[in-house]
Amino acid sequence: MRPTFDGVLFFPVTPFTESGDVDFDALSQHIAKGVEAGPGGVFIACGTGEFHAMEDQEFAAVVRTAVEVVAGRVPVYAGAGGSVAQSKRFAVAAKEAGADGLLLLPPYLVEVPQPGLVDFVRAVAGATDLPVIVYNRNNARFTEDSAVAVAKIPNVIGFKDGTGNFDQVARIVQAVTEHVDPDFLFFNGLPTAETTQLAYRAIGVPLYSSATFAFAPDLALAFYNALESGNDELTQKLLGAFFCPLVRLRDTVPGYAVSLVKAGVTMEGIPAGPVRPPLVMPSAEDLDELRTITAAGRAVLADALTQAV
Repeated sequence: MRPTFDGVLFFPVTPFTESGDVDFDALSQHIAKGVEAGPGGVFIACGTGEFHAMEDQEFAAVVRTAVEVVAGRVPVYAGAGGSVAQSKRFAVAAKEAGADGLLLLPPYLVEVPQPGLVDFVRAVAGATDLPVIVYNRNNARFTEDSAVAVAKIPNVIGFKDGTGNFDQVARIVQAVTEHVDPDFLFFNGLPTAETTQLAYRAIGVPLYSSATFAFAPDLALAFYNALESGNDELTQKLLGAFFCPLVRLRDTVPGYAVSLVKAGVTMEGIPAGPVRPPLVMPSAEDLDELRTITAAGRAVLADALTQAV
């Protein structure tokens, strides 16, 4: 039941046509290109994939497309979230479409007391036998006690953090591994997770999602391999030339964590189309900056490869 995520985790965008429909041909190309680069898993129709903006039928078709393209090479997890009713529908649809598991994103809008958060996870996890990874972010912020409670739900296998509260996450890791399961999975789910992964590794969170992989898998993999091999020099150079400048650009406009990635996919040759409201696409100036940042990262990588020869 528990997957083996060996490598960078790939979060595809969902390409749309200019008229706003899902572009399934572009989606298939995008996923195929990513899987050929060698990720440890595919997380389809999650935050980067704009699951929040999809109709039920679109979601099911997008997940089914990913399952067909991946063809069992790596695990395919699908997003769910929003209202408890929508989350349960998406959980059932993901199972029917052939997904291997779920990433459960926060409930819609409301402030969430801890018992209610546990009940939300229990309700969605109970709608399917798929393995579930819970997402700790926004209004769905777990404490040690609530994290232990959801970790005891039989098909909840992982915890993904998007808060950056290292003190709290460290205590959650300790509590869950001591009282529930020493092999429970923990993920860094901050946007552009590479910039914080050194810190997360230090508190027992070895896995991370990489939005960058969607448009620059060469840079995402280079960083991952440098981190895993202890190549601190290359790790720091990639952070300085590419990842940190990308974060600075990302933080200039709300929603750029998705929009810049989608623009990057188009920039790299696969037409990903626009984002759906309320997100907005990057300005022409910001697209130029994205190209400059990506080129700088690749220059660092090229130099490292030259020195290695």
